[in-house]
Amino acid sequence: MTDADIESTRAPLIEHLIELRSRLIKAVIAFFLMFIISFYFAKDIYNLLVIPFEHAAGPDAKLIYTAPQEFFFTQIKVAMFTAAFAACPVIFSQMYAFVAPGLYKHERMAFAPYLVATPLFFAAGAMLVYFIVTPNLLHFFLAMQQSKEPGRAQIELLPRVSEYLSLIMTLIFAFGVTFQLPVVLTLLGRIGIIDSAFLKAKRRFAIVIVFVVAAVLTPPDVFSQFALAIPALLLYELSILSVGVVERQRAKAKLEADKEG
Repeated sequence: MTDADIESTRAPLIEHLIELRSRLIKAVIAFFLMFIISFYFAKDIYNLLVIPFEHAAGPDAKLIYTAPQEFFFTQIKVAMFTAAFAACPVIFSQMYAFVAPGLYKHERMAFAPYLVATPLFFAAGAMLVYFIVTPNLLHFFLAMQQSKEPGRAQIELLPRVSEYLSLIMTLIFAFGVTFQLPVVLTLLGRIGIIDSAFLKAKRRFAIVIVFVVAAVLTPPDVFSQFALAIPALLLYELSILSVGVVERQRAKAKLEADKEG
């Protein structure tokens, strides 16, 4: 390779790096702006997150913080968590804008729906946590309280604000990531790495992996683990159907191309 060839390849690389920096800056700015807005409303957002606990504990629900700075840093975490989700459309659009020029038109059309499906499936997992999993989980924990009786001390659940946020954020993250299963598997099926026959053959292994992942990502209670594992298994079956649809579409397109040829 001559010096001229090296210089000709260096220029496009520098241009790509400049564009990548520009995309990253825009994504960071979007996150920072969402963080500022989210921090302004952090206490209101936290109060929304506390609603499942209020439903489970009743009108006397109370949370505490045991260090002067604890609630302040908890609000920062709330703002960061909210900003990360709120900035997703901008972040994903910048990612897509960076890789799209290197894709064929049919590849761009095939890839675009997954940018929409990813936050939607994550939101579906978060809604399941908020409306079903967390209230039932808290009912389970609150049932362990002990009233004061002769010979027995009173044992009462008084969650710290940081620990409650950590619990619900962990659940939302675990369910949100798990709900990406159809998106990931369908994308792998579309690019030809897996097929529906492979998914059916590996169903037994998938069941084991799902329960192991549920045990790792959720709190150490049976309800949370099953609450994550059962939807994940249903999503795995949905993925088999989705990959099957992709295969039929590919076969149909190939048949039409052969006819035209």
